[in-house]
Amino acid sequence: MDTPIIEFKNVVKRFGEKTVLDGVNFTLNEGEITTIIGKSGTGKSVMLKHLVGLMKPDSGALFFKGQNIAGLKRGQRRSYMGRMSYMFQGNALFDSMTVFENVAFPLEQTTRLSKGEIKRRVMEKLERTDLVEMAHRFPSELSGGMQKRVAFSRALITDPAIVLFDEPTTGLDPIMADVINDLICQSVKELGATALSITHDMASARKIADKIAMIYEGEIIWCGDVKELDNSGNPYVEQFINGRA
Repeated sequence: MDTPIIEFKNVVKRFGEKTVLDGVNFTLNEGEITTIIGKSGTGKSVMLKHLVGLMKPDSGALFFKGQNIAGLKRGQRRSYMGRMSYMFQGNALFDSMTVFENVAFPLEQTTRLSKGEIKRRVMEKLERTDLVEMAHRFPSELSGGMQKRVAFSRALITDPAIVLFDEPTTGLDPIMADVINDLICQSVKELGATALSITHDMASARKIADKIAMIYEGEIIWCGDVKELDNSGNPYVEQFINGRA
């Protein structure tokens, strides 16, 4: 059996007296798009923040291709982080930069590519997301859907091996949400990347995911193929996906 690209083993994270992750066990397999669903405050974003190094577990461990992330040497950690990209829920665009400059920023910071090559790659991404005409505009001049597409373009500009999507369709109308879902499906597959998305949006989860996991009260209570979701046999999963109180 292949080693998962990412693995959580008995990960616990507490904030004061509140336990947010309570022994999380979860694997992310290479080349798959996996979606984590669950109510607000159940630890979805906290899991992502552990992966990008913004948080460390109080106990348990995270593994990258079988290696404990906490034990990676500086060069190995830099390599691990360099293969990962994060699309933030709030987009996290730089207000003082144009669309072009926002998307170019990761390449300028992490590569030694020429200005000409950076321009070529950025314009290619903007063409894919139908933003070429917006290249010299600022985020404040764009609609919410356009801002989301800029954030998406920036997340994929480095051709990452692992992409993390934090509520990628939040705040979007159903049509624009479907545009983002299509972009995720097409672009991640074309890159041959591995993706992890967290969402409340069941339409998004069903469309983009190969595998779905549900987190409830700090634990992964169900995980399986998206085709198995409606027959999970788990009452909490059924309650959530059918929107029942």
